Amino acid sequence: MCVSQWTGYRGPVSPALPLLLLPLLLSFFSSTPPLAQGAISIPENYKVHNMSEPPELTALPESYTAFSHEDINLPCEATGYPTPTFRWVKDGEAFGSEREGFGTLRAQNEEETLDSYGGYYRCYASNTLGTAMTLSVHLVVEPQPVLLKQQRVNKKAHEGDSMILACNPPNSSTPPHIHWMDKRMVHIQLNDRVMVGLDGNLYFSNVIKTDSRRDYFCNAQYTAARTVLPLPGVSLTVMQSNDLVHGKKPDFFQPVGSHSSVQALRSRSVVLECLPKGLPTPKVEWKKKDGSLEETSGRVDSDSHGRWFRFDSIEQNDDGEYECVASNNHGSVSHSFSLTVEALPYWVKESQSLRYAPGETVRLDCQAEGIPTPKITWSINGELLSDVDDDPRRSVSGGVMILRDVVFADTAVYQCVASNKHGSILLNIYLYVVELPPQILTSDAKVYKFTEGGSVVMDCESFGSPRPHITWEGEDRLPLLSDPRVALLTNGSIIVSDVSHEDSGEYSCSIKHSNISISAHLEVYNQTVILNGPQDVRVLRGTSALLDCVFQKDPRLIKYQIVWKKAEHKMQESSPDDKHTIFDNGTLKVTNIQSDDSARYSCEVITALGSVTASGSITVVARPDPPEGLSLSDVADHSLTLSWNPGKTHNSPIIEFIVEAREEQHTEQGRWRWEEWKRVPGEFNHLELTLHPYCTYRFRVFAVNEIGRSDASHFSDHHKTPPAVPDRNPSGVRSESTDPKTMIITWDEMDKRFHSGEGFKYHVSWRGGSDAQWNHADVATPPYVINDTGTYTPFEIKVQAVNDVGGAPTPEPEIGYSGEDEPQEAPTNVSTKVMDSTVIVKWKEAQNVRGLLLGYKIYLQRLGPHGGRVRRSLGKQHQEREDKLERPRERDREVVVRGMKNSEEVTGLRLYSSYELSVAAFNSKGEGPRSPPHHFSTPQGAPGPPASLMLESPSEKSMKLYWSPPKETNGILQGYVVQYQEDLDNSLLHMKYIDDPTVTDFELDSLDPSSHYIFKVIASTILEGPPITKKGATALDGVAPSHINIVPSNTSLNLTWVHGKRFRNHGFIIRYRRKSPGCDWLESEVLNSTQGFYSLKGLLPGSEYQLMINDTQWENSTRTIGTAPSVMPGGFAARGWLIGLIAAILLLVLILLILCLIKRSKGGKYAVKDKEDKEGDSEARPMKDETFGEYSDADEKRSESQPSLCGESKLGSDDSLAEYGDSVDIQFNEDGSFIGQYSNRGPAPPGHESSGPASPDNGVPPPPIAPSMSTILDRPS
Repeated sequence: MCVSQWTGYRGPVSPALPLLLLPLLLSFFSSTPPLAQGAISIPENYKVHNMSEPPELTALPESYTAFSHEDINLPCEATGYPTPTFRWVKDGEAFGSEREGFGTLRAQNEEETLDSYGGYYRCYASNTLGTAMTLSVHLVVEPQPVLLKQQRVNKKAHEGDSMILACNPPNSSTPPHIHWMDKRMVHIQLNDRVMVGLDGNLYFSNVIKTDSRRDYFCNAQYTAARTVLPLPGVSLTVMQSNDLVHGKKPDFFQPVGSHSSVQALRSRSVVLECLPKGLPTPKVEWKKKDGSLEETSGRVDSDSHGRWFRFDSIEQNDDGEYECVASNNHGSVSHSFSLTVEALPYWVKESQSLRYAPGETVRLDCQAEGIPTPKITWSINGELLSDVDDDPRRSVSGGVMILRDVVFADTAVYQCVASNKHGSILLNIYLYVVELPPQILTSDAKVYKFTEGGSVVMDCESFGSPRPHITWEGEDRLPLLSDPRVALLTNGSIIVSDVSHEDSGEYSCSIKHSNISISAHLEVYNQTVILNGPQDVRVLRGTSALLDCVFQKDPRLIKYQIVWKKAEHKMQESSPDDKHTIFDNGTLKVTNIQSDDSARYSCEVITALGSVTASGSITVVARPDPPEGLSLSDVADHSLTLSWNPGKTHNSPIIEFIVEAREEQHTEQGRWRWEEWKRVPGEFNHLELTLHPYCTYRFRVFAVNEIGRSDASHFSDHHKTPPAVPDRNPSGVRSESTDPKTMIITWDEMDKRFHSGEGFKYHVSWRGGSDAQWNHADVATPPYVINDTGTYTPFEIKVQAVNDVGGAPTPEPEIGYSGEDEPQEAPTNVSTKVMDSTVIVKWKEAQNVRGLLLGYKIYLQRLGPHGGRVRRSLGKQHQEREDKLERPRERDREVVVRGMKNSEEVTGLRLYSSYELSVAAFNSKGEGPRSPPHHFSTPQGAPGPPASLMLESPSEKSMKLYWSPPKETNGILQGYVVQYQEDLDNSLLHMKYIDDPTVTDFELDSLDPSSHYIFKVIASTILEGPPITKKGATALDGVAPSHINIVPSNTSLNLTWVHGKRFRNHGFIIRYRRKSPGCDWLESEVLNSTQGFYSLKGLLPGSEYQLMINDTQWENSTRTIGTAPSVMPGGFAARGWLIGLIAAILLLVLILLILCLIKRSKGGKYAVKDKEDKEGDSEARPMKDETFGEYSDADEKRSESQPSLCGESKLGSDDSLAEYGDSVDIQFNEDGSFIGQYSNRGPAPPGHESSGPASPDNGVPPPPIAPSMSTILDRPS
């Protein structure tokens, strides 16, 4: 895989690059200076020493005039290596000796005459690689200008005459600059009347008296000769004239005649001159006869007061016909110029001096233009091509020379000369065929960082002549051109398109057939991607907007920058209090948005490897501005057209306009009210309105867009309509009679806006009963009362609106009735049909209702259970007769049936019950008499669930269930069904049938102590009812705690433990002793395993104690807090005060012991709250947790006062539970708590629905601190 480093290499062509690489290639070549095809340029970093260079001229001589030996200076300098030598040729002959290093020609011998230096010169600069030469230049020599002796000139003229003051300086090849001055060397004041011509003369268009003076001096300045010659002065005398009033027609001093031809050379300065004369002073105007002056490069010279038309650098398209016209009030004169523009030769295409490699084909361009067309001649090293041997590899065609397969011998300086009649131009072009050793110019081990998906350019710039061939390889040492994504540039660089992370790694570039190579490392990064860029948002004016710029970048790119732009202008980051805030995550917040915030916003994320941009917009929307310019047009009696001009929409088009009106004539000013008249689509700006007569209106308009409604427009002018007859009658004509034999006619009073004129009133008409004629009355307001009409008698009624202009159209009559009275008769034929708890009641329509029938009322009363009023309660059957036990009567149930229905379905009756009902009709005046009582009964049905269910576990394998009968038996109770099954999926269901309805408990045996069960009890009559359900498990035998936590204090140890779930209560004793010689074991009182806490008090501070339960189950040692008591100094008996204190304490302890013995002899009882409901039919109520036995404060105080054998108190209670033994029965109440009874419990006595209160024989232990095990045994379903 090879590539040439040479620009324009025309050898083997690499594969075509993908189109996506074209911009990169164009960018590369556009950054390189344009070279001739096949030329080489030595890079600055190419290491080469003392390289030969052909001569290249840097200073050239020009033709000029010399006035002395010092003026002779013809420059000729050149660069090159080896250093060039210079020689001169004068008039075709060698002039002077050849010189090395410099070639400027100066006069060396002043003894030679100045004339001997005049002639045509050419310079040649040469070294081993070629010869460059200059054009032939003309050196003109002449003596310094000298002023010849001249006589002073005196001129005379009359006022108004034209005058020329001549200036005749000595002739020279360099014309002088003319300055007219006075004797004080002050310039003569020039104006449109007094001018200096191009010939140096001073022209007066007309003279005036003040022009008379004797010191007009012409000064000729010869710049090249550095000389100024003052010519003899001129005296001008102006004489008075009487002919000034006649004036003089314009004419020209210069030019002469009416036409002249002017020839000019391109790019030179040209001046067209018109100097007029006449009285008064003529004005000069310039024209282009075949075009416009503005299209030319010329201008009217203001310094010449319009007398000159100047071309500073004339162009080819400036040729043509020009005309100047001089005019005054006596006439005009004109002169035309034919301007022809020709040109010296000038280059249009010229080759550069370049280096080439052997074997290249070189084209030298030397193309010139000019008028006339120039002739091209070629030379090689200063010799005409015609004088050089022919070479078949060389061909010349006009201004093009082609050299094929160049070799080092073709190295030379080639000259081409373009000439026409106006002059010549010359071009030196050297062609250097060079050989240089190859080098790689790119630094080694260069690292390239690019993002995936892009194109990578890895450099391997090389140079040499002949051109070196470059190869690229990857880490696998395979040529890279096998990958279609890879392409090589002519400078040796490699391009990899669509790079991925797999392209990361080392690459090597080497020159073929050499050991020269470099390496390059490519790192491919993830692309920076904007995941959530700014959106196009519409924002309400005055609010805030957030534009997101959520992006993802390669984590190796640490530094990045987020740049926000508004309308392509960068936004500066600001503090949170300013209008624009850029947060750390890139989000832009714009606060207090106004209309000028509407713009395109772009977010640019910039990293070291490039940038990515996303854009969105903010469109500020707001409520529209109110409409403007309300006007009334097309005004008629009762109509007009309202027009308006929409306000600004604020980027949200107007959806509709709301027209509102306010009537001001018939309302007090403080109560004027705007009413919406009509809504008009947003594309309309007018509305035709129909108005009410005899009203005064004002109008306003709102504009509505999607944001909201605008403020109201300014009000329109007032508009008042004339009166007319009413166009409508009142609505809602009806009778609202309340009293019998009276009819009240009323209606909806009309708004004053509809009165349509003055003198408004209501014309009321009615007829009915025995009266066939209409009766009339006029009233101002409703209602109107008519007496003696009978009860609920129909009438035809109507009300008409009338004013002073006339009446409204005659209305259609309505039917009204006189006042009602209560119904007189009850419904008949009442019957019932019973279906379970529903009864269908039917009756015959009531007669003589005396009003509008509104409906019926059904009155129901439950008389009691069906069949002898026998109740079963708590397993005991008894008879209750009404004369022995009076129960409160159930409240009547009232069912309202509205309308004309003659039947109704009544639901929600109680089963197995006796009822009676009656029916009454009602109207607006009230309710009529009830129908006679009608009796019916409901059948038996399924009972409700048992009222309560409690669980009690006598042993680990048995459970006893206690329940109470249902609250609603709905029939004769026949028995119960007990169901139980393990609380597992698909477990077997066991059922026990109890045919005796008096039984309310049942014991289940052979249960699994390790399982939980679901227990259900179902009551049954002729049907089975729903069950009551509880979950529970049997209770396990209790054990003493196996682990106790001890928290010591100064004189006590606080003991806590966790009672095992499902275990029965268990009594145990804690034995303890002080670890000190002579101390015996002591015992606590009997503790309850469920209490969870015990405080062992009366201990000595700072002492170690040993504790155990029942000798073997648990044992531990601990120490109390504090300092151990020290031994008292001296004898005990010597401390009298201490003896007295101890005696007092012993006396107090003795008194407490006596009190405790007296209490025990009377039989102590634990306070247990009795929760049994004494009412015979109430359900059993369970005891709560607080019914456990409670400790007495006296017990604890008594235990603390007992003396110890080791100087410490023995903790214990005389009320020990040890006497109760280890057997404990536990009963569970309904809420899941339990009552521990420390005696065998028999079945509940008949008539009792609870487990009964605690007795002296059923001692209850203190309440447990640990969680109640009944929460596990007796979980509610």
